[in-house]
Amino acid sequence: MINDKDTGLILVDVQGKLARMVAESETLIANIEKLIQGCQVLGIPILWLEQYPEGLGKTVTELSKLLTNQSPIEKQFFNALAEKEVENEIIRLDKKNWLVCGIEAHICVYQTVMALMAKKFYVEVVADCISSRKKSSIDIALNKLREKGAGITNVEMCLYELLKDSKRDAFKKVLAFIK
Repeated sequence: MINDKDTGLILVDVQGKLARMVAESETLIANIEKLIQGCQVLGIPILWLEQYPEGLGKTVTELSKLLTNQSPIEKQFFNALAEKEVENEIIRLDKKNWLVCGIEAHICVYQTVMALMAKKFYVEVVADCISSRKKSSIDIALNKLREKGAGITNVEMCLYELLKDSKRDAFKKVLAFIK
């Protein structure tokens, strides 16, 4: 099980028009908002990525407004770990477990998760926090990732797993936006 001491979150490319074109985009963005807020309450570091923002646009406002104390790392590769700055940040943060959310499930999310697992990290894909333009692409990505050994979770499940205890002060804060 994941824990709040040894887990990080990677937010992959929820940008521009593409973020509004993916399957169930409003639900996706709302779920990622909850995930980010929960990670912030629990002190879990967030690695914020943008794929070629000059072409795709910036991260959607709903998410970027939650991340005002940091800046995104720009990338060109679909596999985020192919970017030296991303790899260095993962090493600096020194977490064994990574939650991954974002778009597109079958491209950047998939390749980034595979690269993390190749480096022996434990990875959980937050299934209700990923999307692609086609629902079938999401299904294929999740099936393939599951077959390759990635954990699959959802926003509520992973936040409660990270919390562990309803008596923690953080529980009421997380509960306020999960409801």
